[in-house]
Amino acid sequence: MKHANFHGVFPYLVSPIRDDGQVNTEVLTRLVNDLIDAGVHGLAPLGSTGEFAYLNAQQREAVVACVIAAARGRVPVVPGVAATTIVDAQAQTRRYTEMGADGILAILEAYFPLSEDGVVSYFQSIAEATDLPIVLYTNPNFQRSDLSLPALARLAKLPNIAYLKDASSDTGRLLTIMNTVGNDLHIFSASAHIPACVMLLGGLGWMAGPACVVPRQSVALYNLCQAQRWDEAMVLQRRLWGINRVFAKYNLAACIKGSLAMQGYDVGGPMAPQTPLTDAARDDIRQTLAHIGAL
Repeated sequence: MKHANFHGVFPYLVSPIRDDGQVNTEVLTRLVNDLIDAGVHGLAPLGSTGEFAYLNAQQREAVVACVIAAARGRVPVVPGVAATTIVDAQAQTRRYTEMGADGILAILEAYFPLSEDGVVSYFQSIAEATDLPIVLYTNPNFQRSDLSLPALARLAKLPNIAYLKDASSDTGRLLTIMNTVGNDLHIFSASAHIPACVMLLGGLGWMAGPACVVPRQSVALYNLCQAQRWDEAMVLQRRLWGINRVFAKYNLAACIKGSLAMQGYDVGGPMAPQTPLTDAARDDIRQTLAHIGAL
């Protein structure tokens, strides 16, 4: 049976790690509470902004546990599962299910290229390891093995694969996907120049790191789209594009964490070997945040 409960703005949460390697649960709990108070509709720890590729298993589990505890059932928590092997992906999925997650964001890491059958078997194995709704994540800019249209069509038939978060920023691709899978997959956008466009096409919302920094503005944009006030939505969409434009110039995790630090959250810097923002980059981002009312 398909699930159709997720919608709206799901911030990709940062993973605040102290110098001793422990998760800063105090600041993460505060961020979760503030985001919920701002009206977000769900939370996605261990997405791209959560730096899942740079954390060890204990850190990933601690982040998920903290977010689930802090959310207290007020909004769904959909942690990312990312692995290069099926065994690891299923183990993460089962563990997060036991911990009380509300869904799974399925991410494929690959070193060697994979065939379509290999890609499908990876995501299918995650779906088989839980009865939670699955959000497929595709980002052709960063992933070595992407989800092709035939692969999506096959996966959409599975009972608990219900959503797709597409970060291609290609509305033509999205229309093709929608026309192919119909209501078997509900679409979430990335936070770029197209969330309002994706909503117009029939999307449910967006999952994105910048929503950590501009949650109220993101929720306002979603509400305008829901009300079909498209002219007003596009005015706000164009204004918010500034934050995506400036973030694209630098390391994304550094940008999100640096922005949150400017807002008073001691989330630390990006995980090494990523480098922190330079002073010039901070000034650039600070000016953009001030312009859109995020400071």
